[in-house]
Amino acid sequence: MRWFATIRIALRALRRNKLRSVLTTLGIIIGVGAVIAMVGIGNGAKAQVEAQIASLGQNVVLIFSGNFSTGGARSGWGGAGTLTIDDAAAIATEIPGVLHVSPEVRDRQQVLANGLNWNTTVLGEGPDYLTIRDWPLVDGGMFTDQDVRSTAKVCIIGQTIATELFANEDPVGQGLRIRNIPFKILGVLARKGLSVMGSDQDDVVVIPYTSAMKRVSRRTYLNSIIVQTAPAATSAKVQADIADLLRQRHRIGTGRDDDFTIRGQEEIAAAATATTKTMTALLGAIASVSLLVGGIGIMNIMLVSVTERTREIGIRMAVGAHGRDILLQFLTEAITLSSLGGILGILLGVGSAKLLSAVAGWPTLISTSSVVVAFLFSAAVGIFFGFYPARKAARLDPITALRYE
Repeated sequence: MRWFATIRIALRALRRNKLRSVLTTLGIIIGVGAVIAMVGIGNGAKAQVEAQIASLGQNVVLIFSGNFSTGGARSGWGGAGTLTIDDAAAIATEIPGVLHVSPEVRDRQQVLANGLNWNTTVLGEGPDYLTIRDWPLVDGGMFTDQDVRSTAKVCIIGQTIATELFANEDPVGQGLRIRNIPFKILGVLARKGLSVMGSDQDDVVVIPYTSAMKRVSRRTYLNSIIVQTAPAATSAKVQADIADLLRQRHRIGTGRDDDFTIRGQEEIAAAATATTKTMTALLGAIASVSLLVGGIGIMNIMLVSVTERTREIGIRMAVGAHGRDILLQFLTEAITLSSLGGILGILLGVGSAKLLSAVAGWPTLISTSSVVVAFLFSAAVGIFFGFYPARKAARLDPITALRYE
C-alpha cells in the first residue's frame, strides 16, 4: 500500500508541472531512441555482412596459392603458382572430415555471345563447386566429372551474364565464346548478389578447371582450392591436417615459410565483421552520451523541485514522515521520469530505424537485448542522477524547512 501511495504522490507532483516534466523526459526519450536506432543500424550492417559470408557456403575452408618469402620478398596470396591438381586430389582422399573439394582457376576474360561481348570473371571449378557454395541452378544442369576429365568446352553462367548477353532468351544450349573458343552453356545459376568485397557474384562464367587450365589460361597451377568440411569436423583440425599434408607434399622444411595460405570461414567472417562491430560500438557510445545529458537534466529539475517543495517536505516530516520516506518519494519521481522516457524512447528508436530502412535503404536489425539494455540504462540513469536530489531532500532539517518561504 505504501508503494502505491508513493507512486500516486509522485505522479501528482509530476502532473503539477506538465511542461517541465515533458521537457525533462525528452532528453531520455531522445537518448534511448538514439541508442536503439544506432545499434539497430550497426547490427543490420553486421547481419548483412554475415549473410554475404554465408553465401560462400557452409563449413568452407579456402586454400590460396602463394604466401612464401624468398630473399626477404613475400609474394602474397596468388602471387606464385604453388598449388596443383594433385594437391587437391590428395586433400580429398587423405584428410578426414573433408566432404567436397573444388580446384579453382580464376581469370578475367572477354566473352562473346549473340553478337555482344562482356568482360567477366571466368572460374575453372570442379563438379562439386555448386554443392560447396550452396548455389542452385535455376535452369539446366552442372557439368560432370567426365566433362572435367575430357576438358569439355561446357559452362554454366551467372544471372548477370544471362541478362547482358541473352536478354530475354533462354541461354541453356546456346554458345558462348571465351578467347574465341566456343563453349556450350549447360545451366544458369540462381542470383547471389554482392560478395563481402562488394563484387557481383552473378557476373561469372564457370567452366571445368581442366578446360580453364588447358584451353583458356594455359597454366599448370591452381589459384586456390575450395574445401567443404563435414559439420561434425572441427575446422581448425582440418586446417591443421591440410597444412601438414601440403608442407609434406611441397617439401617445406621446419622453420621455412609455407608457400600457401589457409583461411577458414570463421576467420573470414571475423575479419569482415570486425569493422561493423567497431562501428556499432562507436554509434552506441555516441548515442549514450545523450542519455547522460538527459540524466543531468533530471538531476537539475529534481534539485529545483526540492527547493520549490522545501516547505512541503518540512510539513511531511513534522507529521511523522521519516528521511527514508522523503528519499523514496523523490527517487520514485526521478525513476518515473526516466522510465517513461525509456518507454517512449524505445518507440522512437524502433520507429526511426524502420523509417531509415524504408527511406534510405539501410539494413537495420532491432535486437531484444538492445531494447532491454537501453530501457534498463534509462532507469539506472534516473536512479543515479535522482539519488543526490532525493538524498538532499531527506536530509533537510524539519524546523528550517517549515520556516522556508
